[in-house]
Amino acid sequence: MSRRGARAFFLVTDTIRDTLLLDEDINTVTYGDLTEVNLNKQDIFPLAHLILNQVTHGDRVLTFNVSILFMDVVNQVKRKDEDIFVGNNNEHFTLNTMLAVANRFIGKFRGGTLYQDQYQVEADPTLEPFFDRFENKLVGWAMTMDIIVSNDIYIC
Repeated sequence: MSRRGARAFFLVTDTIRDTLLLDEDINTVTYGDLTEVNLNKQDIFPLAHLILNQVTHGDRVLTFNVSILFMDVVNQVKRKDEDIFVGNNNEHFTLNTMLAVANRFIGKFRGGTLYQDQYQVEADPTLEPFFDRFENKLVGWAMTMDIIVSNDIYIC
């Protein structure tokens, strides 16, 4: 019996963490209940947070439905000439950067290294922007996706 199915949870969560930490625009990856992450520490941002929503057991596959929050702190700029569209902060820049991180991450499942390692994405991931979701003015994207891995634990 192969060990992949027996360790699927660790393989998927560790792979997600390691892949995100390789991105130059992510400093920290956290997991679990977001309320337990100390979001007041400025040195941990930009941050990606992994939430495991559910696992579906299929015929020789496990489908992990995960949400990943890509976020950073919005910095206010002190100047008088406020741009009505952009404002006096880096919110647009932060949204653009975090969307790029998500795009690069998805790309690794669609034909990159993770695809070659037999991690598959089912359907198209969805991304929803969020603003001021937390007390220290964070913005970013909440992405939900299904990751399929082989399940070689089966009854013979």
